[in-house]
Amino acid sequence: MHILLVASAFNSLTQRVHAELRDRGHSVAVELALPGNDLAEAVGRHRPDLVLATMLKTAIPEEVFSAHVCLVVHPGPVGDRGPSSLDWALTEGTTRWGVTVLQAAAELDAGDVWATAECPLAPVGKSDAYRGEIADAALEAVLTAVDRFASGTYTPQPQHTGRARPYLRQEHRRIDWHSDTTDRVVRLLRAADSRPGVLDELLGADWYLHGGHPEGRLRGRPGELLATRAGAICRATADGAVWIPELRARRAPGGPAPVKLPATVALGDRLPPLPELPAPLFATADDHDHGDGHGCGVGGSAPATWSDIAYREEGAAGFLSFSFPGGAMSTEQCRRLLAAYRTACSRPTSVLVLGGARDFFSNGIHLGVIEAAADPAEESWANINAMDDLVEAVLTTSDRLVVAAVAGNAAAGGAMLALAADEVWCRSGAVLNPHYRLMGLYGSEYWTYTLPRRAGTGVADRLMAEALPLSAEGARRLGLVDRTIACAPQEFAGETARLAVRLAYWPATQARIAGKKARRGVDEAVRPLAAYREAELARMREAFFDPEAPYHALRRAFVRKEPLRQTPPHLARTTPGRRAATLPVRRPGVTGPAEQRRAPGPAGC
Repeated sequence: MHILLVASAFNSLTQRVHAELRDRGHSVAVELALPGNDLAEAVGRHRPDLVLATMLKTAIPEEVFSAHVCLVVHPGPVGDRGPSSLDWALTEGTTRWGVTVLQAAAELDAGDVWATAECPLAPVGKSDAYRGEIADAALEAVLTAVDRFASGTYTPQPQHTGRARPYLRQEHRRIDWHSDTTDRVVRLLRAADSRPGVLDELLGADWYLHGGHPEGRLRGRPGELLATRAGAICRATADGAVWIPELRARRAPGGPAPVKLPATVALGDRLPPLPELPAPLFATADDHDHGDGHGCGVGGSAPATWSDIAYREEGAAGFLSFSFPGGAMSTEQCRRLLAAYRTACSRPTSVLVLGGARDFFSNGIHLGVIEAAADPAEESWANINAMDDLVEAVLTTSDRLVVAAVAGNAAAGGAMLALAADEVWCRSGAVLNPHYRLMGLYGSEYWTYTLPRRAGTGVADRLMAEALPLSAEGARRLGLVDRTIACAPQEFAGETARLAVRLAYWPATQARIAGKKARRGVDEAVRPLAAYREAELARMREAFFDPEAPYHALRRAFVRKEPLRQTPPHLARTTPGRRAATLPVRRPGVTGPAEQRRAPGPAGC
């Protein structure tokens, strides 16, 4: 079928549905519901078999849903209605939720039901849950609804009851630091972690607080700032404290939209002298919350503290976990992760797993920090060099196998960081965007070496030019991913640990380590890594230091959420389904447990 995706933005769910529908042979196009755009005219121009609204902030016009079957993805169970469904669920501590695919009708979210899927809600932030459990349930429901529509025999079921809930406004999100417990503060922060944030007064100014992690040891006067760590601030609650990673200033009348930034960067000179409390790199069983709501160890006990980087070992396998808000990696974050990586490489392990427990792997350089810098060009240059240093360290690791554990989405330089590893293990729900051009950049992170090495020059050039998302399975078929793991987001860390330990003790692993060292030597003799880096950075420098280069306007529009004027041509263009042309598998055959093509999840995943 030809399916038109209608959305307010090409967000993570829309990207995943776009990629998964193409994998199943459907041709897909996208039309963004933008102010001033005539959606009816656009739908008529595309002449789709089916219209699918994956994320809409406005209603589908009657002239559209009366002429075409329009299915709407609602992030709530049957009967739930309103624009803040997931926000309410997380604020109230709901542990089971669902997604409904319904037919557009005059009353919002009240149309006939084509499919529904239930899911758990983990104690994580809204955006993490949306890209994880909610996206998994949404895809299940979408594929079921598409198949039912294609059959021509299914009759959607009417909703007999419903509960419409209002938009969750700031007065319902407000934190009372003197009476609210840590648990309630964390729930309020997580329910608004990406947008809109929680509006609060801090150090004489209004700020939106983004993200929250419990602190189990520090105490202070409620509302008081206690410490800083890795750009985050720690603030006392009525019975404990929370870490707040990011802040966004309140928009001044007539001013530009402020940028979401690491809390200490946003506060700048307002921040009083506070102790910087670096978390220990080596994690004990319940030491750290890495942004997934749980410690890195066993059991269900609350973590003692929060950290964005931690290391642990299990047998002969080491695990270097990291979790940065939005997947963006600033110069400082890249340098801290590189230092941790070098420490991990000093340990007596044969396998090193690099990646977080869930959600984003990495999206490359931190455009927000760059935009807010006194000299964005210089900060861009520092950031890309710090990313390159990290990728180079991975590429030149010769005494162990390095596995990139991609629990969630990865894009641009973050995708190339994963490709630098010997093995890429990807959760089946992850989406990869291995390209740069939408930000007006040529790219670096040694992509001109790693991407053709895995997929071939022709495929690499096509991926860069098309600038479209890939599903985990699509990336595996192209050779970018070695293993897909079909499991729930909360199960990914356990599955990768089991597989990594198994790989560490596999008899052929030492031979593989020797083989990779020899291959790196051959590649270096043909063309040194320094030559790839020099050529890439020459192109990047041109974009960074030319004030008229498109990169600067594109970066500004991205971080300040400036609305688009039209649907980008590469999205509006119909993309054929992948079954029309077989995707080549470029990687060599199986040589050990880490190179099996698919890894099914445990029962219940």
